[in-house]
Amino acid sequence: MITEEQVLERIRRARERRPRIRDERITLAHGAGGKASQSLIESMFVEAFRNPALELLGDGAVLGVDGARLAFTTDSYVVSPLFFPGGDIGDLAVNGTVNDLAVTGARPLYLSAGFILEEGFPTADLHRIVTSMAEAAKAAGVEIVTGDTKVVGRGKADGCYINTAGVGVVEHTLSVARVRPGDTVMVSGPIAEHGVTVMLARGELDIEADLTSDTAPLHDLIATLLNAVPQTRMLRDATRGGVATVLNEMARTSNTAIVVDESAVPIRPQVNGACELLGMDPLYVACEGRFIAVVPAEDADTALAALQTHPKGQNAAVIATVQADPPGLVLARTAFGGTRVIDTLVGDPLPRIC
Repeated sequence: MITEEQVLERIRRARERRPRIRDERITLAHGAGGKASQSLIESMFVEAFRNPALELLGDGAVLGVDGARLAFTTDSYVVSPLFFPGGDIGDLAVNGTVNDLAVTGARPLYLSAGFILEEGFPTADLHRIVTSMAEAAKAAGVEIVTGDTKVVGRGKADGCYINTAGVGVVEHTLSVARVRPGDTVMVSGPIAEHGVTVMLARGELDIEADLTSDTAPLHDLIATLLNAVPQTRMLRDATRGGVATVLNEMARTSNTAIVVDESAVPIRPQVNGACELLGMDPLYVACEGRFIAVVPAEDADTALAALQTHPKGQNAAVIATVQADPPGLVLARTAFGGTRVIDTLVGDPLPRIC
């Protein structure tokens, strides 16, 4: 009989193998944030563009320029549908870029916006998207200072795609390299709301639920946390692949184990119900207004109290601890007293949710 230790060792060895692409063509899984995405990024892009800033594979790069520390990030948005309860592709693009800067410890300042538009796209819809972006930028205290527009033939795109880049000034040092056994892991609020909302908004399933996307700028909530606990180890926003993928990336990079208390993970009942009907684990479903924070255990109460005083962090919760063994793995303690491995999925059950 194979023991649990042998299973964990096999998983660990498999993860240590050099990533490579075996597929002859790109699939949706390669853009979904799971193992297929990681293989594509590490074996194709990191190999071609290798440099110290890129190799960290963070939400943004931290760069030294004439004594200043700047954060730089870029992202593309292809969400379908373009408009969904609680948001649209426009505010999603701004909020996502602001959040990628904020989790590096930076104060977001400037954004770019590039639009790829399909011939025949309604100008009224474009105006709605641009207005949403302008309002989101104003709310986040950033400016959209440059951009680009391209139009492709009818049927060559899906209405509108948006690419953004962002620049900010780094004010706090955050890194997965600072994570230590004994640290506490928390999430800033209920998970999986964005992914489930977008999935239901497609109208392909006969499921009704009172849900809205959690898309929101997080820089002010993050500032509240960092002011209260400057010793915060690292932050990540839980977008593609959800909380499970973030924790796996953290465990693998820091060579630690993350042990999750499943009963402590905040999930709204309607989200949990929708996930059960869809056969999905909420831990793998994307958020667009939640982040994962790792803090020293002695600062956990202070960090949680700081988050919960902010309107965007009222439902923040401690969900896991960092341990030394088994390194590189994420384990969950279930409500039934057992333990299961939370691995990274090959793809994403919900493509094109951001």
